[in-house]
Amino acid sequence: MSEQKIHAPQYGRWLDDFRVGEIFHHLWEVTLDDGLLGLCAAAFLDPNPLYASRRFACETGFRERVVQPLVLMNLALSASVHDVSEQAIAHLAYINLRFPNAAYVGDTLSFTSQVVSVRVSDSKPDRGVVHVRTTGLNQDGLPVVTFERKALIPAGKLANRAHPDSAETVAALEAANPVGANVAAPAEVILPNELASEITIAHWPGRPRGGFEDFAEGDIYLHSNGRTIGESEHMQLTMLTRNSHPLHFDAVYARERSFMQARVVCGPLVFAWVASLASRDTTANALWDLGYDKGTHPAPVLAGDTLFAASKVLETRQHDEQTGIVKFHLVGVKNDKPAALMQTGTDLFQDKFAQKVFEIEREVLLPKRRAVKKSQ
Repeated sequence: MSEQKIHAPQYGRWLDDFRVGEIFHHLWEVTLDDGLLGLCAAAFLDPNPLYASRRFACETGFRERVVQPLVLMNLALSASVHDVSEQAIAHLAYINLRFPNAAYVGDTLSFTSQVVSVRVSDSKPDRGVVHVRTTGLNQDGLPVVTFERKALIPAGKLANRAHPDSAETVAALEAANPVGANVAAPAEVILPNELASEITIAHWPGRPRGGFEDFAEGDIYLHSNGRTIGESEHMQLTMLTRNSHPLHFDAVYARERSFMQARVVCGPLVFAWVASLASRDTTANALWDLGYDKGTHPAPVLAGDTLFAASKVLETRQHDEQTGIVKFHLVGVKNDKPAALMQTGTDLFQDKFAQKVFEIEREVLLPKRRAVKKSQ
């Protein structure tokens, strides 16, 4: 009888397992189907008809309903967890999140990440920060989502790591895929080719206001609805988007390894819920999500917490005769309404406080009112 072998493979990486320039081709390849999008639509409740109405999307120039961009972000980030952050202590930042091309039902997406930088923490040498750039491509090789993120990773090398080392040298990887190549600058406006050059969107009865001219720099919107996160709901959506970090679905792991000693709601889901809570007042008429930047999760969210959102207009600028661009500072808080927090003297957008669970800058392309009414 041969000697019994016991295997205990580990996934993800520790700090010394990363090399600048290395590229990971992630395990998950996903074909977008109506079921996935239907569940996400019901969870996020984004009222923008680009994501729900074939008629509206086609009138805007697209061939079909467009996949909600934050669904793409959730899929792409979750795909990267298997290789990048399944051992992470925390997710630290979203940087330069962009959607260069539209995605549709039936598209098959694949994902890669490249290591931008690795550094040991100055204050706590038992951990460090890994900065990666992730890209999601459709079956034709077109990017539909790109972003960078930073994660807090334990120092050292992961024992029994299941991932093989890359056979390519770092020098070869950097020569073939130099860090920073083909990445849009945050200020660059990227629109999908399908978006119609002539905006002839009908004004449908019951649609909220929210053309470009309706926003002014400094305006603050306290979005009225809250969103309580259910235990089974956040775990189901974590599984649906294929996020493999056990912190979100393994109660034994969470009791042993989480400072909350409970399963923590997946950050990209918190991102999507907060953005959707704000959408009726700010982006229900958006023609395209131009991008997000400077995003963080200052505090965790647990099942049973109730999310609220607030937005501040940072900038408005002309794009062309029919459209304009609005930049928002989006904030998510838990268990207290933004209006109540403001009454205590809290500056939702500048202060650090216990209830703040998410913030990010967001730019959207909006039609001008005369363009919205053009086809009436």
